Amino acid sequence: MMFRGAHTCWLVLCVVLLGVCLPSPAYAVIFLSTADPDHNTNAPTGELAGSGWQWVGIWGGCQGVPIGPHHFLAAHHIGGNVGDPFTFDGVVYTTTAYHDDSTTDLRMWEVSGTFPTWAQVYRGSDEVGRRLVVFGRGLGRGAEVRVNNVLRGWQWGGGDGRLRWGENVVTAVIDGGSYWGTFLYAMFDQNGLPEEAHLARGDSSGPVFINDGTGWKLAGVAAAVDGPFNTTSSGNGFDAALFDARDLYVDNNGTWQLISDSSPVPSGFYATRVSARATWIDSIVPPEMVPDSTDAPLLPPGGLMVLALSFLGAGAWFLRRYPETSRANA
Repeated sequence: MMFRGAHTCWLVLCVVLLGVCLPSPAYAVIFLSTADPDHNTNAPTGELAGSGWQWVGIWGGCQGVPIGPHHFLAAHHIGGNVGDPFTFDGVVYTTTAYHDDSTTDLRMWEVSGTFPTWAQVYRGSDEVGRRLVVFGRGLGRGAEVRVNNVLRGWQWGGGDGRLRWGENVVTAVIDGGSYWGTFLYAMFDQNGLPEEAHLARGDSSGPVFINDGTGWKLAGVAAAVDGPFNTTSSGNGFDAALFDARDLYVDNNGTWQLISDSSPVPSGFYATRVSARATWIDSIVPPEMVPDSTDAPLLPPGGLMVLALSFLGAGAWFLRRYPETSRANA
């Protein structure tokens, strides 16, 4: 696994996750199929209709998702202060308090006023193999990454801060350690879904939704991505969304390590697993305080569950070959 210094959509001064945090310009979900800047900038339709777009709010240039009448969930590492505005459905709410989870990157914010609707929390333990929809405002495609003139993916580029959505599949559940807790991991698969997507800088705190058969539920909060990479064993390297990282180098605790394998090696992104922290969430927003789901409409199932990818397959190469390598915050 790869995990490295903060690539957040907040400007962190002096020390990662410490110091004064101010919103920086947000630039988006990276797609396998297209670099069109207008792609998926409207709510999903068809079988993905109602898959979370309606619950995404703006929090410091990133995202937050209401999960009760007065609370929204976001990533801790993007920062924020009591009194900052949270915009949801065109209405600005003022934050009045927050609660940090001591074992993950989740932070719960309380606001003045009442949200008109909110997402339900995913509570199952069967995320692996399920189709997901993810939302972000981060960087799009940049320069091509080629090995022996064969396209392997794209470096992170620029963007415009517009909300976009993409899809993927939960490949595995990963232990991220004492601070990060449990992750849902999804790979940028060249043979993936029609809207196969990766994440980049500025997508931190982007919500991940999964349909459990009764509706779309908040299952994850974007935290990190695989990287950085390099074409040689020296130099600074680069951040990229790669559908095949073979024959490139990856930063392994400050040393560039060659990725060699006989099968394609997709990179991926990590989202804090919400179901693992349902008890903590309930301690702040008890279920009895949240009206029945009929008051916060659940939408009909949105498509078939995608078959699970093998954790021991070639696509999980990063996970089994680099258990101590650093990851980059999304």
